[in-house]
Amino acid sequence: MGGSTIIRTKGLTKRYDTITAVKALNLEIREGEVFGLLGPNGAGKTTTTLMLLGLTEPTEGTAAIDGHDCTRDSIAVKRIVGYLPDSVGFYPDLTGRENLRFTGQLNGLEPSECEERAEQLLKRVGMVQAADRKTGEYSRGMKQRLGIADVLMKDPKVIIMDEPTLGIDPEGMRELIALIRELSVKDGRTILISSHQLYQVQQICDRVGIFVQGELIACGRIEELGKQLENEGRYVLDIQAEPDNEALGELLRQIPEVHSLQQGADGLLHVESGRDIRREVTAMLVKNGYTLLQMRQRGGDLDEIYQRYFEKAGEQHDTAGGKGTAPAVRRVFPWRSGRK
Repeated sequence: MGGSTIIRTKGLTKRYDTITAVKALNLEIREGEVFGLLGPNGAGKTTTTLMLLGLTEPTEGTAAIDGHDCTRDSIAVKRIVGYLPDSVGFYPDLTGRENLRFTGQLNGLEPSECEERAEQLLKRVGMVQAADRKTGEYSRGMKQRLGIADVLMKDPKVIIMDEPTLGIDPEGMRELIALIRELSVKDGRTILISSHQLYQVQQICDRVGIFVQGELIACGRIEELGKQLENEGRYVLDIQAEPDNEALGELLRQIPEVHSLQQGADGLLHVESGRDIRREVTAMLVKNGYTLLQMRQRGGDLDEIYQRYFEKAGEQHDTAGGKGTAPAVRRVFPWRSGRK
């Protein structure tokens, strides 16, 4: 990672009547990185993807991939971008190999090159044994792996994936994550993942962008986003101590800048404060005869970061008088891996 910018949006906006699905999106994704676009359903992720693929025109602003305008030069964009939708579709009466062969033909490959590339990719995604079975018999995980091979038939510089790990068993998920990471590290391809599955994204992405109600509210490395929240003066400390009694809470409330205490369903006491209080908590518990069993400062994992940014966005929108949610966008993709 660390190359030149390959995906760039400036003021990218999409409105449907009075609803703004994407608002003034300014985003830069560097060549060779894995970028995660995170947000709940209706946040604007799909609409952003549609504009990047040239499948819907922005109301305002621009989007470009490798210097090609996604709206005015969409054919050039399609040549260098592969797309893996959340539900991969193949011709069910054709085998996996035949589907790849068909994709290669659509992308202008010579028959010999088509066969050679299909065989190499089937090996790469671990689908050789199932290559001659009809895809109508494939599981979701098998279709996702074949989908990656299908995308790679055109040798794209950029791959956009929509919920790639959704509905896949844990072992299949680990294999898929390793494969996606390899596409970036080994091949140098740029990967944009649209997802709401935070744990999987945390394992694979170099940077993430958090999308709420059409707006990109945070963008950066996971550790950077966590540090920004710490700098804003909000810390959450999870504590388990013995004896676990009411006096424990009263004791912790005596520490300056402790804002709230909450007993969690997990048995831990969640202490929110305006600064790092770990040393004071440890010293106070030892002094008063408590045994500290667990202590963890939250904020470094993506789930916590996402939740706190999401809460901040909700507070800001409530202050501004509230906003509507974007209408559902019908997912119609007339091309896949170069198909038109």
